[in-house]
Amino acid sequence: MDSGLTIRPARIDDAEKIFALVHLHRDELIVRPMGDIVKNTDRFLVAECGGRTVACAAFAILPEFGSPVRAAAEIQSVAVLAPMRRRGIGARLVGELLERIRATGVKEALVLTFAPEFFGRLGFREIPKTEVMHKLYTGCINCTKHADPFTCPEKAMVLRLP
Repeated sequence: MDSGLTIRPARIDDAEKIFALVHLHRDELIVRPMGDIVKNTDRFLVAECGGRTVACAAFAILPEFGSPVRAAAEIQSVAVLAPMRRRGIGARLVGELLERIRATGVKEALVLTFAPEFFGRLGFREIPKTEVMHKLYTGCINCTKHADPFTCPEKAMVLRLP
């Protein structure tokens, strides 16, 4: 773990750095337009080391049909610069996001990921996409990588929040 690492809420002036980080990882992440990053700045965390932004992560609350108390949160845009990986930065970012999500009262966190091993170490478990398609539909419908969410290699994972 890096002792000089700072994790903090993103600010508007972080939007370009977040955009660049997400685009650097476009093979593993769904890229986000600048407007989406700006609009959701309050849902992002950034990690800085030596004055440089080295990682980011965000969450979104996904509505549930019928009962608002069944809403879930999706972890999104977890990106760590390659030379900074395997130092616990991603785990710290996700941990802090989970604390923010718990504070909202949401009872489960979801993720669609190409890195199921990483999220598995954090307590997430794989589930069939059919269990969460209604929640993730807006992301899948706008995906530029795969025509069909069921042939997409991303894994759906969930973590129940106490």
